[in-house]
Amino acid sequence: MYIPEYYEFCCRVNMVAGHDALEKIPELLVSMGASNPMVLTDKGVRAAGLVDILIAAMADSLCIKTIEDEVPPDSDLKVVNRLAMVYREKGCDAIIAIGGGSVLDTAKGINILVSEKSDDLLQFTGAGALKRKLKPLIAIPTTAGTGSEVTIAAVIADHEKNRKMIFGSYFLLPDAAIIDSRMTLTLPVHITAATAMDAMAHAVESFVMLSKNPLSDAHATEAIGLICHHLPRVIQAPRDKESRLALATAATLAGIAFSNATVGMVHALGHSVGSVCHVPHGACMAILLPYGLEYNFHKVEERIADLLLPLAGPDRYTRTPENDRAAAAIAYIRQLNRDLNQATGGAHAVCFKEIKDRTGNQLVPENQLPQIARTALGDGTLFYNPEEMDYDDCLRVIQAAWEGIPLNTRTSGSKR
Repeated sequence: MYIPEYYEFCCRVNMVAGHDALEKIPELLVSMGASNPMVLTDKGVRAAGLVDILIAAMADSLCIKTIEDEVPPDSDLKVVNRLAMVYREKGCDAIIAIGGGSVLDTAKGINILVSEKSDDLLQFTGAGALKRKLKPLIAIPTTAGTGSEVTIAAVIADHEKNRKMIFGSYFLLPDAAIIDSRMTLTLPVHITAATAMDAMAHAVESFVMLSKNPLSDAHATEAIGLICHHLPRVIQAPRDKESRLALATAATLAGIAFSNATVGMVHALGHSVGSVCHVPHGACMAILLPYGLEYNFHKVEERIADLLLPLAGPDRYTRTPENDRAAAAIAYIRQLNRDLNQATGGAHAVCFKEIKDRTGNQLVPENQLPQIARTALGDGTLFYNPEEMDYDDCLRVIQAAWEGIPLNTRTSGSKR
């Protein structure tokens, strides 16, 4: 096992998990000194009845000041600013965020503004800008993927400038994360697949990054094993509460892993595809994950080989010759994507040219690939990637992922 000479690991989030974990919220808020929360969600979550489940679980024991469901699919700077004003006007003293990554990141952005008594979110971008504890925040994920309920990061889109701003601070960690199986039971299978692969990307990238450590590895490998075991079950039986809870737990484990060990080029390119072409983040992660491993292969082949054990299990790992394990791990992820594509009737894409809007137009036109490559160069996640990347490298990888053609694993990241 790789043991770095120095590392740090932190997860300060109080996690409550189970089939009826929501019922713990009133007690948690009281312990935080809060009694007038804002409930933040989106229209899809509210229409699915998940907010009603939350309210019933709270049993009218708290005064919900307002329920705001205007959060867009991609977190938005203007929305954050507007909802921070609502928080103040309604006299709220906490946020209960129920939704996917956009809702949870939006909640973190709102919390920055109301806690810092500021109207300018931009001054808090980057790492280390926050200097003190924020107001109480309870995160309830409704997709088993983002891990935002346990991460020190938030990504807020500035659509006017066509970019995504990254915020990083331990003060962004929610006070509590509620992992409740009821929150993902109605999630469509194609979204279940994409979000699970988002969690997979968090776990896999954290395992091969320069800043990995034994504690992040333990969380990452457990997450990978849970996803590989339970994702096929959920696709076949979406109402399987035990497997739904297992996937949600995996997403949380992966979130803890990458919040400590970071991520790399898969996320850099994925953020760029999302900002330029507005492709859902989970779809980007699923497509790009094997390419990230191929590109970094010559630098971290041994680490990639170790992934075969949590991915495929001990029997497959021991039967595979040592020199073939890294390639087998990448092939396993590619096959998983193909299996999900078949199981979802093609809704789970395996390359970018397959992703289309409702009218049949490509969401990622080939002529946008240069812009995606240029945008990726400004993403801070590249700093921890095992191999450096320049514009030509980014373009080569994104072109291959657009076409669905594997890279040369032995020399793909070589500069010579």
